[in-house]
Formats: sequence, structure tokens, C-alpha cells
Amino acid sequence: MSRRNFHRGTETERRHDLIEATLEAISEAGLQGATVRQIAVKAGVTPGLIRHYFDSKEMILQEAYRTVIARLTEKAKAVTGTPEERLGAFILINLTEPVANSRSLSLWASFISRVGVDPALAAIHREGYLSFRHTLEGLLAEFFAAGGQAADPARCRALAIAINGILDGLWLEGCLADELFEERELVSIAFSSIGALIGHPIGPPVATEQDKESDALRLHHR
Repeated sequence: MSRRNFHRGTETERRHDLIEATLEAISEAGLQGATVRQIAVKAGVTPGLIRHYFDSKEMILQEAYRTVIARLTEKAKAVTGTPEERLGAFILINLTEPVANSRSLSLWASFISRVGVDPALAAIHREGYLSFRHTLEGLLAEFFAAGGQAADPARCRALAIAINGILDGLWLEGCLADELFEERELVSIAFSSIGALIGHPIGPPVATEQDKESDALRLHHR
């Protein structure tokens, strides 16, 4: 079992370190197995210190889930460029590393199993989903406006729901069995499907040299 070097900085930094240790414990043992004691071992602190920052295990699990949701969306929200480039980057980010990998799937699966029975986690899930969908609705509205089309809110909402469903399904397939697909096959399927939905062909952003190196490294370790 690995230990983290606990960062003795500000309160915000210490809470961050404890959440990171919590995520490590959950990814290895699930929500039930991630006990306060195991989290403390991961963080290299005493269980008492965890209780100093979080009133209960439920509280630290809630903060950990907020972190998971944020990491699945924060990169996608920060895309730049033309409306078409931003929409393309949004799609690509959600189907490639680090959003799409086995650890992300493990954490997501651990939490999603509790969302239906835990009101606090359900609220965090709903907040994250709506934030993601509203970001996508905005990207679609800008994309249509740039092409001289009416950015009807109802249309953007319906398309955002459909596109989110496509991304979720392909993300899940890629995380579960990436070795079954050709390089960027799922990305290609996503763009062709979404292009058909919005009535305009769209492709991923041009890959940079860094992107190409990352892809080559990923394939090498398959």
C-alpha cells in the first residue's frame, strides 16, 4: 500500500492532500473499503487529523466525489479557439486521457453505485451533470451562431443531452476495453455521430506534437 507525502501547508492544501489520499483508497478498495484508517495510512497521518478537517467519512467522500466530477469537466470547460475548434476540443477531451482511463472509471463506478441511495452524492452528481450539459449547450449555441444558424435554446438543450449520451457510452467502452479498439477509433465514431446529429461535419482539433507523443506512449504500453 503506497503512502503519500502529506503536504504541511495551508488548510486548503492539507484538505487537498487528504482528498487525494481518499481517491487513491477508493480506486483500490471501493467506497466500503476506503476506511478512515486506510485513508490516514495513504496520507501518512493519524485518523484524528482526518476528523479534524472532515466531521465524518461521509463528508470526505462527498468532497472526493466533487473532485472526481470537477476533473471530468474542468479541462473541457477551458477549451479555446473558434466555436468549431472549442466544440471539437470538448468532444476530444472527454474521450482521451486523463478523462478516459481505468482509474477514472474505477472512481466513477464506486460513486455511481451510491448515487441512487445517498441524497448528498445525488445532489453532487446532479450539479456536475447540469454544469457539464450547460457548458455543452453554450458551445453548441456559439457553434450555430458562427455558422449563421439560429441558436435555439430548446434545440441546443436536446442536442446537448444526446451528445452527452454518445460521449458517456463511448467513454465507458473505451475505459472498460480500450485494447479492443483501433487508435482513436472511438473518437472518430464520436465525431461522425455528433456531426450527423448537428447537421454539420466536425472533426477533432489538429494534433500537436505533444499529443502525438502521448498517443505513441499510450500505444506502447498497451
